[in-house]
Amino acid sequence: MKKVLFIDTVHPLIREELTNMGFQCDSFPQFGYTDLKAIVPEYYGIIIRSKIKLDKEFLGEAAQLKFIGRLGSGLENIDVPFAESRGISCLNSPEGNRDAVGEHTLGMLLSLMNNICLANREVRQGKWIREGNRGIEIKAKTIGIIGYGNMGSAFAQRLKGFEADVIAYDKYKSAYGDGFVVESSMEELWERADILSLHVPLTEETRYLAAEAFFGKFAKEIFFLNSSRGQVVDTSALVAALKTGKVKGAALDVLEFEDNSFEALSKDIPEDLRYLLKAKNVVLTPHIAGWTVESSVKLARVLVEKIRRIGITG
Repeated sequence: MKKVLFIDTVHPLIREELTNMGFQCDSFPQFGYTDLKAIVPEYYGIIIRSKIKLDKEFLGEAAQLKFIGRLGSGLENIDVPFAESRGISCLNSPEGNRDAVGEHTLGMLLSLMNNICLANREVRQGKWIREGNRGIEIKAKTIGIIGYGNMGSAFAQRLKGFEADVIAYDKYKSAYGDGFVVESSMEELWERADILSLHVPLTEETRYLAAEAFFGKFAKEIFFLNSSRGQVVDTSALVAALKTGKVKGAALDVLEFEDNSFEALSKDIPEDLRYLLKAKNVVLTPHIAGWTVESSVKLARVLVEKIRRIGITG
């Protein structure tokens, strides 16, 4: 019987389905990188979220491995080129949490522009401040989206009823304009955007995409959203832009200072993060945009179907 190694905790549906496909499913929650590397030669498949990095050293030990299934969208914790060079299929499941990310990003935007989080805290403290919490409407604003894959398009779909002008840039696509966005250039986003939302994977090309020069190119003061990966944004540059007013407010589901598993912030809190934690015009959530009850099930179903589709069985 071929064996599949579960490195992270996932919805039980995927274990049930893989067992029905004839696989033996094993998990060792107490194991770290070294322990897992020692046993990986026994395994035909791996199911992972973000607990460890499947780097060249790790994959070099995986003599029988035929597939890696990543619950979620990003593959930055997997050395995909090396894996594919060894005939290992690398599968992810962004279709499973696109709806969750789209809804959450919209929720962050509404919270940010209407001071919902700030006003909630103030009311609980006995403060009834109306003028200081006057909101700004989405209607008639220009919303720029960078990255028009599953997540960017899901966000755009949810903006449809707000009567905003939604424009999108995706370096790796063409002719993607649809009923939700107008295909645009980066130059047009810099010129027109009132609101900017990032929906790109973390790669060497996108790491610190949003840095000092990036923020400096916007013609208007903007609201800034990031629900992709923390290291896409240079936090020091974002803080500087918040201080000057170039960024009027930020909503961040992800932070540069998360650990590799996304389960915690780094123990040492740098000054830039301290600023974000105290800023009244910043909304923060703990990497939960794609983390809904429904997405947990959908992620598992999508991944099982992709494994089944490539004809891999036990």
